[in-house]
Amino acid sequence: MAQGATPTPPAAGGSAASGSAAMPRQPTAAQAAQQERMRTCNTQAGTNKLAGEARRTFLSDCLAGRTPAAAAPAAGAPTTQQDRMRTCNTQAGSRSLAGDARRSFMSQCLSGAAAPR
Repeated sequence: MAQGATPTPPAAGGSAASGSAAMPRQPTAAQAAQQERMRTCNTQAGTNKLAGEARRTFLSDCLAGRTPAAAAPAAGAPTTQQDRMRTCNTQAGSRSLAGDARRSFMSQCLSGAAAPR
């Protein structure tokens, strides 16, 4: 650096002397749950091949928890076993189900029965 030159300011969010720039903050449990819900809803929207206004509406409903247990594809197209398995598996993962609870949920979800919340 040349004599008399002004150093560039640190990036927004902190000073270079704070030392916290090296450690990114971890999300809270609520933030992590919201991120997982967003990831799950986005995956389901992609699986259902939604676009435009239909995708926006689906994502809004999904994030608010207003979607049915097995998300129905657009325009009543038939769902394949693989699509149902993918959707149910995503939902079981977002609910952090394991063991007998996961098996029970997957059985109900794949049969098309209303899944417990």
